[in-house]
Amino acid sequence: MFSTVANTDEIDDLKEAAQEIFEQTADFKFAKNSLAIVMCEDETDYPELYSILSEKWKIEFIGCTAMATLLGDLGYCGTGISVMLLSADDCTFSAGITDTLTNDNYKEEIAKTYRRAAEPLSEKEKMIISYSVIVTSESNVPGDEIVGIIDEASDHTPVFGGLASDGFNFTESKVFYNDRVEKSGVVMVLISGNVKPVWVTMNSIESRSIFKYEITESEGNQIFKLGGNTFMDVLKKAQFVVDKTDVFGDYIISPFVLTIKMPNGEEVEVARNISVLDHDKQSGIFLGAMPQGAYVGIGTLNKDDVQNSVEKALNELMSKVLNESGYEYRTFICTTCVARFLALASNLKAEGNLCMKYIPENSSLLGMYSYGEFCPIKGAESGDNYNLFHNMTFTTVAF
Repeated sequence: MFSTVANTDEIDDLKEAAQEIFEQTADFKFAKNSLAIVMCEDETDYPELYSILSEKWKIEFIGCTAMATLLGDLGYCGTGISVMLLSADDCTFSAGITDTLTNDNYKEEIAKTYRRAAEPLSEKEKMIISYSVIVTSESNVPGDEIVGIIDEASDHTPVFGGLASDGFNFTESKVFYNDRVEKSGVVMVLISGNVKPVWVTMNSIESRSIFKYEITESEGNQIFKLGGNTFMDVLKKAQFVVDKTDVFGDYIISPFVLTIKMPNGEEVEVARNISVLDHDKQSGIFLGAMPQGAYVGIGTLNKDDVQNSVEKALNELMSKVLNESGYEYRTFICTTCVARFLALASNLKAEGNLCMKYIPENSSLLGMYSYGEFCPIKGAESGDNYNLFHNMTFTTVAF
């Protein structure tokens, strides 16, 4: 697999933006099969950008909006357009996008999009890269649902990616496939052939409170009761913010830590962002599923823990890369949580700088700050990989 990345700050004059991208990728040699992944700030006229880029590059495009990106040779990129080109003679890319998703159609639409993308492949895909948009409201489809549907439809192919982000207004996130744009949809690409993905999921929640309860009543991503108390009563007792409805910003660096039991009985830990307090139902609504019977606690993010988790993740990833003989890893993609971005405060370039330090020369990295991350996690006891939705994590895949 060969790859390269490019970035431009220009989003108003897209002909100029495209010219900068073409100049930065001029030496890239396209092989038999190719794909472009595009990430851009939400004000970018993506259809126009696609029309210009596709005149020269007769390949498939996928992507999404991102509040910021990470590139291996530049580090943190706060604005503009970032592009990764993937190309190989011995790999095949097959992409697709759902129609607009609703609560009534999302399960079938996501599964159908996977099946359509899988149909042209001559062999089973080795990995799936997917980006999605959901809305933080009571009618929200939890991120776990998106990952879970792809996982089931694909018979557990590793799924990597995340939720599109925007400038923290939560209304302008979009996903792209060729000339199509969806504000409520899922885009995915299946990659088959000579590809051996390795991945790492690392949360950064080192500081934990004694707040830990069993979820005794919940539905989807909404908690009604913890132990014998309403969710709101538990928050009040712990002296957390309870006098507002939209509390995503208030809790952004206070992640909830969820311990869930997998079907084989093994326990795994994931982090969750709360987005809304429902005062009528005395409940809390999260970006991810909060299953009944799971245990939930709360932690605190700080910039040192964020940076340490990136170093731990990249050390672990590079160890896996070095242990895989006979395969050369040249392509790296990462998804990191916007909460981590906020926790970094004035040191916004910290994650990007660490990526530049660890990613080998003659390889490419494209990353994004996301509203939720898709990445497998390995069970400590069984060694099984579980496709899961995460918040507050740094996730990375090499292939």
